[in-house]
Parts: sequence; structure tokens; C-alpha cells
Amino acid sequence: MATNASESQYVTFGLDDECFAVPVEVVREILDYEDVFRIPHGPDYLLGLRDVRGQGVPVIDLRLRLGMSGMAQTTHTRVLVIDVPIAGRLLTLGLVADRVFEVASFQNDAVEGAPDIGVRWSSEYISGVVRRNGGFVVIIDLGRLFTGADVTALVAGPKAKSA
Repeated sequence: MATNASESQYVTFGLDDECFAVPVEVVREILDYEDVFRIPHGPDYLLGLRDVRGQGVPVIDLRLRLGMSGMAQTTHTRVLVIDVPIAGRLLTLGLVADRVFEVASFQNDAVEGAPDIGVRWSSEYISGVVRRNGGFVVIIDLGRLFTGADVTALVAGPKAKSA
């Protein structure tokens, strides 16, 4: 699907009754959910490790990371395998989503800034919102969502690739 310079593509997915999006260029693949190898003493949102094509990938319950209730696995639960440049590294993570909808193109001028009021999540993790089908799509800033202590905790076990 070709896009022009005035629009960007995002993978849209659901958590609870909300719609979120991440830039398509960070998504490596989308997998069915499988049980993970638990890591003791990790952050509560770190479900464990999963083998993805021979690489141990940390799997994150994105609902917990965003302050929502933990995930409940269904037949629609998916893992978005993403490559996020953080702190001079390329960190590969698996993000658990309740369901994945589609790859959607949004006009860049339709993306509104992160709201300061009326959103359940900290606006520092939101790069913008798009109005769509009578609701909103929240675009997550993955670089800000996983910073500092998060990167240290996630990289301590599995190794990140050099950027």
C-alpha cells in the first residue's frame, strides 16, 4: 500500500475497549499468543520470554504497562513483535494486544496532540490521537513508554541488538 508524505501508516490494535496504534515500521511481525517462559523478579508487566525465530524476546502485557487491568487471553489475543530504538539500541519486544485490527493510514494533519485531561493513561506515552469512527485511536510513543529503568530491566535478561 503506497502512502504519500502527508500520511503515515499504523498498526491498530485493541486493549479492553480502546483502540491504539503504533507506527507500522516498528512492527516486525504479528503472532498468535503462546505461553512464555517466566522471568523471576521482573517488572509486573513483563510476562516473560518467548522464542521468536531463535531469539529470546521479552513479552510485555501492554495493558499493565499502561495502568489497565491485566490481559485475559482469548482466541483473538496477539503479540506484536516490535523493534524499538531506545537509548542507542534496537530493543525487540513482544507487546500483547487483545486483538489486532488492521494497518491504517492517517493523514498527518489529522493527528492531534496528546490530551492533558480526560485520558486514563499518562499523556507522556501518547504521541497523538486520531478521531476515527466516532471514537479515538491513541498513538503510543514506544520510545517514551519504555525508558530508563524499563530498558535496564528488559535488557538485563535478553540481549538487545545494536542500533
